[in-house]
Amino acid sequence: MAIFESLKGKFGDAVAELQSEAVRPPFVVVSAASLPEIARLLRDEPAMKFDSLMCLSGVDCKDRFAVAYHLHSLALGHRIGLKVFLPRENTTLPSVDAVWPAANFMERETFDLFGIVFTGSKDLRRILLPEDWEGHPLRKDYKYPESYHGVKL
Repeated sequence: MAIFESLKGKFGDAVAELQSEAVRPPFVVVSAASLPEIARLLRDEPAMKFDSLMCLSGVDCKDRFAVAYHLHSLALGHRIGLKVFLPRENTTLPSVDAVWPAANFMERETFDLFGIVFTGSKDLRRILLPEDWEGHPLRKDYKYPESYHGVKL
């Protein structure tokens, strides 16, 4: 795939692999540290023009976490996915809300439900649960509380 080859040529080992091209859109696995720079290139490169972040979501893979980004070029009509894997003990990666402003709400949801911290975010706070809620309910190891503020759940 041309986009993968272009990213691999520019970023080297920061672009780890192209996951199955049979999946639509195909996903490119990238390093957390290089994510903002790769995102800016995907948005700004005239041959790519990924101007729309359609979805950002967290995934608990039991032994690690993943954050998946679904990108679309409205101008060129193509799509691609980015995926970043994070170890369970260090769930931080750079925010991309400076590249795609819509990322802010999606990063907040991922933070709220998975506990993944997006460094440099313009507004990283809970979006679905109260500020005093303990834990992150979509983690596979989450223990649901019996009550919240005296209300049995």
